[in-house]
Amino acid sequence: MKHSGLKYLLFYLALLLPFFATADNIQRIGVPYVQNYPKSVYLSGNQNWSIAKDKYGIMYFGNAQGLLSFDGKYWQQYKLPNRQIVRSVATAADGTIYTGGFGEFGYWSDKNKHLSYTSLTNLIPHPHRLKDEIWKIYTFGKKVIFQSFSAIYIYENKKISVVTAQQSLLFLHQVGQRFYVEVNGKGLFELTGNKLIPLKNNGLVLPKGVLSILPYQNGSLLIGTSKDGLFVYNGENFNPLNTPANTFLKTYQLNNGTRIQDRYYAYGTILNGLIIIDETGNIVQRINKSSGLQNNTVLSLYADQDQNLWAGLDNGIDRIELNSPLYFYFDKTGQFGTVYSSLIYKNNIYLGTNQGLFYSTWASGRGNLFNTFDFKLIPNSQGQVWDLTLIDDQLFCGHNDGTFKVTGNKLENISTVKGGWTIKKLHSNPNFLIQGTYNGLVLFKKDGAGQWVFWHKIENFGEPSRYVEQDTRGDIWVSHAYKGLYKLSLSPDFKKVTTIKTYDERNGLPGDYNINIFTLENRLVFSSDEGFFIYDEISNRFTKYTTLNKELGSFAGANKIIDAGSKKYWFINHGKMGLVHLLEPGKVQVDSSTFSILDGRMVQYYENISKISDKIYLMSVDDGFVIYNATENRNGKNHTILPQVLIRKIEDITDTYHTISEFGDKDTEIEIPFSRNSIRISFALPWYRQSKIKFQYYLEGYSKQWSDWSAASQKDFTNLGQGSYVFKVRARINESTVSKVTEFRFTIHPPFYASNWAIALYLILFILLLFTFKRLYERKLRKDQRAISDKLQAEKEAFLKKEAEATEKQIIKLQTEKLQAELAGKNRELANSAMSLVYKNELLQKLSQEILKLKDESGKPLAEDQLRKIQKVIDEGMNDERDWNLFESSFNEAHESFFKKLKVNHPDLVPNDLKLCAYLRMNMSSKEMASLLNISLRGVEIRRYRLRKKLDVPHDKNLVEFLMEL
Repeated sequence: MKHSGLKYLLFYLALLLPFFATADNIQRIGVPYVQNYPKSVYLSGNQNWSIAKDKYGIMYFGNAQGLLSFDGKYWQQYKLPNRQIVRSVATAADGTIYTGGFGEFGYWSDKNKHLSYTSLTNLIPHPHRLKDEIWKIYTFGKKVIFQSFSAIYIYENKKISVVTAQQSLLFLHQVGQRFYVEVNGKGLFELTGNKLIPLKNNGLVLPKGVLSILPYQNGSLLIGTSKDGLFVYNGENFNPLNTPANTFLKTYQLNNGTRIQDRYYAYGTILNGLIIIDETGNIVQRINKSSGLQNNTVLSLYADQDQNLWAGLDNGIDRIELNSPLYFYFDKTGQFGTVYSSLIYKNNIYLGTNQGLFYSTWASGRGNLFNTFDFKLIPNSQGQVWDLTLIDDQLFCGHNDGTFKVTGNKLENISTVKGGWTIKKLHSNPNFLIQGTYNGLVLFKKDGAGQWVFWHKIENFGEPSRYVEQDTRGDIWVSHAYKGLYKLSLSPDFKKVTTIKTYDERNGLPGDYNINIFTLENRLVFSSDEGFFIYDEISNRFTKYTTLNKELGSFAGANKIIDAGSKKYWFINHGKMGLVHLLEPGKVQVDSSTFSILDGRMVQYYENISKISDKIYLMSVDDGFVIYNATENRNGKNHTILPQVLIRKIEDITDTYHTISEFGDKDTEIEIPFSRNSIRISFALPWYRQSKIKFQYYLEGYSKQWSDWSAASQKDFTNLGQGSYVFKVRARINESTVSKVTEFRFTIHPPFYASNWAIALYLILFILLLFTFKRLYERKLRKDQRAISDKLQAEKEAFLKKEAEATEKQIIKLQTEKLQAELAGKNRELANSAMSLVYKNELLQKLSQEILKLKDESGKPLAEDQLRKIQKVIDEGMNDERDWNLFESSFNEAHESFFKKLKVNHPDLVPNDLKLCAYLRMNMSSKEMASLLNISLRGVEIRRYRLRKKLDVPHDKNLVEFLMEL
């Protein structure tokens, strides 16, 4: 059995060899990657009549609304003067773009930093004025050839010469350095100089409606016609090329053609897309709307040097990536649903889908013919297919309804246990297969004929088993995204589970959900959202697989690993996939950019990749499958030479958006006013193959280092200072190949106040200011001298005035002191006078008292009449107004206007009240006042009380203080 399996494998690889022999071959299975550019993307007309590429790598398209340009990132539209359709476009070696339309042809060039059109029709000689469409343009040395159906116009040295024929022309074709054109009814002619020379024809066949002429084997020509297919012209006669391709082109009406890689030919049709044939005429590829094109009518074809085939369609533009490592087959009609698994087995390709198991014939035995597919549902396979696995030359189908063995287009049920998720050999005993199902594990073993048959369901375990692996100790590990992780120990006869252990965060895992288990280089690894873990049997714990996680980068969170053979593994991280090479311990190489177009296209958590050979893989995607040829990817990667990044547009973004220049020509420096010093620089890499492109830039004179790599293709710089700048930018594809540095120089003019004329004006103003300053200084000097003189005079006068004031103050002070001395003297005199009166009154009172004690000679008191007389004299002495008048006079001198103020403020005061006020003002005691007033102390208190009432003195105010403040 082993020998038969090896023999089958060798035979199988031999069958595949014609399809995947070298990297230069275009594969015949599936279709290359087709990039669609719909009208909604390029924002112009539907139809695209012609295609060209200039020396910078920019693509140009003759569009129904004008000229389109595309640099890999930005689309631009340019209109002809009368908004004609651009039927033809060509580029010269110097970068000039030539276009033609109805009644118009000319060229586009840089004028005032914008692409502008210049018409050449004014150079046409008058009798041959252009009145129809220009369908073809070719640049040849210093010549530019424009062709319409009525004439050929040759532009050279700023002059135009015209070539005509007896009948109308069809299309002009260039083959190397020779030009051919069909004259209606006359056959093919060669344009030699300014003449048309008929081609030699010794045969009876005369091709009509020639739409393509391409170089062919041994110097012959391959001629494509609109309805009669292909012919070969050997220089003597025309012979039909009788191949399946010829039949196809006759049926679907050939419209144009181009040569690819000097060994293939691409032909666009009116009715059914395009085909690619080899030199023997066999169809290599057939690409139409059902396989990726936007439209089946191909108006123009162009093959560039980077193995891109551009198709201008009746509605849109498509780019076909020839020699891509990925070739596709999509179910555009929804015939077989979502693909969960795919596999090639015995000349059939099988697709396991949510609708059942489908099959189609594989390429074996078909020679070099293009491989087409006709998928059919295998009878009784309806339902969900989870897994297709080939073991010992037997194909197993894990199905919702059980497990089946597949032979050709027939199924044989070998297990009724529902949900066959995964099946593989037991490492400990290769004579058994173990399968994970909806509710536990199943074992298969070989019968006497070497066929795998159902043995039994393993007892004591019924959990869903999405992933199943066996470790070196023989234990079975089972994981399910929602049920958790289990380690099972089986009985020696494999019939039942003897021990079940579950694992979660208590054992070092981040949790018990989304933990999957895989074998990586004979070692079990456990995936999680937090990275990969490994299990230590001794500690019974999980630890992070740090070395692997670090090398994998973003794929450390991968949820699935698929063995790719030879130390290679597919890592799938929630819809994104990468091919990981484990080159040596601690060194990992990850390629994810190649597969970026497949991101999100595989069925999540059920991704499937089958190995066909060491370099060829079959990948299941949602609505079909993809062939990956690792040989082409490696070879293409080694020979990638990137073009330079193009500076595509410089815009003023200071306050309104305005295009400064459409070109960042490194030989021309752009000058920008200081008032418009906020700009946006847009750049692009004219690299059109499917790649992950990132840019890095550096503005010399502004930045200090290169920026980080970023997918952004424009950069804003705001408020730039005056000076010269050099903007440098480079690109990188697929995280590896880096382009050369592109430089763009520009200058920010100084502000108006720092310009040369402003500096000259400043110099003149400075001289004028110096002169003016000198005059002003002299005037100020004279003014200051006068001011100093006036100041000295004023200071002198002020000093004298101050001296006079000081003298006057001194005099006033002396006078005040004198007055104060006089006042003090008067106060003393007044006090003395008052004390004298007090003393006199006291003396008189004592005399009055003593007189009452006098007795006559007989010892009897004196007679009353005598006493009264004496007492009267005493009373008159005590109440003598002269004493008061003298006191009042002295008091007024000492206390000016005191009595006047009292009389004015209190007119009801009587003389005795005034006397009391005066005595109180002098702060006399009650006893002294009683003596002066000749009343008792009680009388003094009564008068004081009455006086307070008359003066209306507040209760909290002392009467003496009140009078002293008056």
